[in-house]
Amino acid sequence: MFARIESKWLVAIAFVLGLFMEVLDMTVLNTALPAIGREFEVSQSTLQFALTGYLVSLAIFIPASGWVSDKFGSKWTFAFAIAVFTAASALAGAAQSMEMLIFARVLQGVGGGMLTPVGTTMLFRAFPPAERAKAGAVLALPVMVAPALGPVLGGWLTDNFSWRWIFYLNLPIGVIGLLFTLAFVPNHREPNMTKFDVFGFVFAGAGLASLLVGLERTPSHGWSEPAALVLMIGGVLLLTIFAIVEVRLKEPLLDLRLFRDRNFTAGNLTLIVSTAALMGVLFLVPLMLQQVMGLNATDSGLVTLAQVVGMMLVMPFGARLYARFGARPMMVTGFVGLAITIFAFSTIDMTSSLWTYRALLFVLGIMMALVMVPSQTATFETISLHDTANASSLFNTMRQFASAAGVAVMSTILTTRINSNVGDTAQTDPAYFEKVFSGYDDTYLISAVIALFGAVVVFAFRRGTGLTPPTPSADSQNLSMGASSQPVMVH
Repeated sequence: MFARIESKWLVAIAFVLGLFMEVLDMTVLNTALPAIGREFEVSQSTLQFALTGYLVSLAIFIPASGWVSDKFGSKWTFAFAIAVFTAASALAGAAQSMEMLIFARVLQGVGGGMLTPVGTTMLFRAFPPAERAKAGAVLALPVMVAPALGPVLGGWLTDNFSWRWIFYLNLPIGVIGLLFTLAFVPNHREPNMTKFDVFGFVFAGAGLASLLVGLERTPSHGWSEPAALVLMIGGVLLLTIFAIVEVRLKEPLLDLRLFRDRNFTAGNLTLIVSTAALMGVLFLVPLMLQQVMGLNATDSGLVTLAQVVGMMLVMPFGARLYARFGARPMMVTGFVGLAITIFAFSTIDMTSSLWTYRALLFVLGIMMALVMVPSQTATFETISLHDTANASSLFNTMRQFASAAGVAVMSTILTTRINSNVGDTAQTDPAYFEKVFSGYDDTYLISAVIALFGAVVVFAFRRGTGLTPPTPSADSQNLSMGASSQPVMVH
């Protein structure tokens, strides 16, 4: 059966399996934390280590993933990442103590830190330059679908079975993904690799971990908390030193000179803006449905599934739209549509039907697809085959930072607005929840403004992006000639 499928689509299947498992795992844990805390009889601060441990491990290994992939081969690195993540998931599910669970989460981060960037590298190498919009659509699929499914599956498994099943859920996906990768995915390895950049690894890992953990603390502890401030300032200083040194190296761990590419820089800026805007909805809506409107995690997740339906409706046509209209028109339409849709969330009240939320989330999914597919495609459009692994590591580093920063900023804005609106109002007062609801409305407005700003940012992309295939370099020409049947392989 698989013999008739082009190699690029076999790579895409392996990528979707691996990335879907990793992104899904990041979204299901939050729903199970209360149950885990009750079983192990630990405090909220101890539970937080299950999140931060994974985050730190992820931050350390994402920057190194490009070098590892080029040195040992993309197929074997991706297979190793799936194997580690799957084994760590089994260990987490079987954990008999909080310490064992935290260790398993750190181990998951080792695999998760390499899964996404290495998988992205494989994907964009497998598709020739003229077909990278298809690769962008494949990349957007698990990134957008898994976060919406996570709360549903996490809530349902925890409510009806056990929190352990949120980890055991990864096992069949991981095993299938590993076997599929070993059987069908070709290997690519860069010849003449230089020595590993130990300085870059230490400073990038320490800086990113410090910054991400500091941002992760702000929703619960506030921006003025000393520990959070020290972590964020320390992270910025370490990353500044890292950048100063790395731009002078011939073969750095993360080649920051890639930001000289206009499309790549524009893509990363768009990623930051779109993530910040989307967090205003993907973070706020489930929280509001559960804390203000009284829905449980499962029912809340079923409402937000409408976003997945909208996105899936557009995704099959993403490559065609990109080829016909280019990146700019698609993203401008998507960002303006996002701004209008998010603004509409601020106009509904507590008496609104859940179908109103479903309708808005459905439209949101359509607009998200119009932004994500061209953005990710145009970002890598002018990146050569040789630089793909490094570019993917940089892009996914920015994605992780943007996600953490987006949640931190929106959570802080929400808390500030709710406290300001509620004031001394008692929770027994009938007006209390209306004032809380008003805090969400204020946060939606800010998120809508950010989305509107995204429509301006997209003009940083090179004019004509997506209208004609880019002029390929020598290595991408070789890739293009082989991608329709079998990508370039080095065993």
